[in-house]
Amino acid sequence: MERTSYPPGTPNWVDVTSPDIHAAARFYCDLFGWNATDLGEEFGNYHMFDLDGKTVAAGSPSMMGDASPPAWTSYFSVADADTTLEAIENLGGSVLMPGTDVAEAGRMGIARDPLGGVFAVWQPGTTVGAQMVNVPGAWCWNELTTRNADELLTFYTAIFGWDVEKLDGGGFVYREIQLDGRRIAGCMEMDENWPPDLPTHWMVYFAVDDADAATQKVTELGGSVHMPPRDIPVGRFAVVQDPTGATFSLIKLDRADD
Repeated sequence: MERTSYPPGTPNWVDVTSPDIHAAARFYCDLFGWNATDLGEEFGNYHMFDLDGKTVAAGSPSMMGDASPPAWTSYFSVADADTTLEAIENLGGSVLMPGTDVAEAGRMGIARDPLGGVFAVWQPGTTVGAQMVNVPGAWCWNELTTRNADELLTFYTAIFGWDVEKLDGGGFVYREIQLDGRRIAGCMEMDENWPPDLPTHWMVYFAVDDADAATQKVTELGGSVHMPPRDIPVGRFAVVQDPTGATFSLIKLDRADD
């Protein structure tokens, strides 16, 4: 669906950093049917991705070499980027990039939560965020993945005003993040079955028509599969990696989110 606004506290944008943004752009365009526009050196060769003319995501070269591994970053809309970044520091997080104007598009900052998860905040100017979400080929979900879910969510709820509902699925607890009664994101708690060195992170999901076919296409395009397609209560998903090293998820949703 098309979006023209995002309430403060809502995920509103995703972008990927890559050591080879041109190769990454080719991969995602082939996988999702996107078009890529390189904004040029003035904007750090930031690439805007669109689906049928509507922006869905973006990508940029890695700016810090090995200190900035390939990754997808989740952004959250805020009323005031600087005030939010100050609150993040006061609550035990850290600021990786202070409030910065992006021409007239908006003002952004990048932060790390107390357990190491990296995320970004966006104060809208002329750009509110993704114009198309929750359709095949577009971003559709953000999921905080951590080992101390309740502790960490206390930090995020203080920053963004979220509510959290625990959903028990046969002994497995999934935390659904809500804002004003609307589900906006999720939280997965890692246990002993996860790789012990896997850090806290925000997973980005993209909707597809067929999870199995999309996963196969990832490998055909030079990517790799971390978790083969499997069924979950809301659909069928897989965890994959692009050829330059950024991990993301594919999902065929059984439900339609706003």
